[in-house]
Amino acid sequence: MLEYFKPTWMVKSIYSITPEQLRKNNIHAVLTDLDNTLIAWDHPEATEESVRWIEMMKEADIPVVIISNNNGNRIEKVAEILELDFVPMSLKPSRRAFRKAEKKLGIPAENLVMVGDQIMTDILGSNRHGVRSILVKPILDSDAWNTKFNRFIELKIMNKLIKSDPNMEWGDSLDEPIREP
Repeated sequence: MLEYFKPTWMVKSIYSITPEQLRKNNIHAVLTDLDNTLIAWDHPEATEESVRWIEMMKEADIPVVIISNNNGNRIEKVAEILELDFVPMSLKPSRRAFRKAEKKLGIPAENLVMVGDQIMTDILGSNRHGVRSILVKPILDSDAWNTKFNRFIELKIMNKLIKSDPNMEWGDSLDEPIREP
């Protein structure tokens, strides 16, 4: 059961993931959470950093789809600026949004990766659907009220995961894991 919560990789930030790293791992498209993964949860629009990262992916012909539990209005504002497709109200960890994104992209699950900051939604959902996952550190230390309970549970799960696998460590990329001080 604990394995369902284990990410494939742990990277400090989505912005350090490059097209080369993705290609090396046979990943053809990225599914990403929105809040505290791609942008700060309390920021209503895309940032310069998120725009640059998306442009880098587009130049490399790597599609990106936002999968978020947020409502369509919140996601649409960011997706419109970034010119991205999105799946709103995805009900992660349900497999529904992953199936929908896989169908939209026409890319099988084994060639997708989900990037997110939450074990209980992003990682569990991707593992249930057979999509590899990248856990990133939240952009902000604070969370919306509805995420705080998940963070409490996630801390307990993360401690158990690390105890069962001491090699779980944060990296700067998919290639170079480093230990946190």
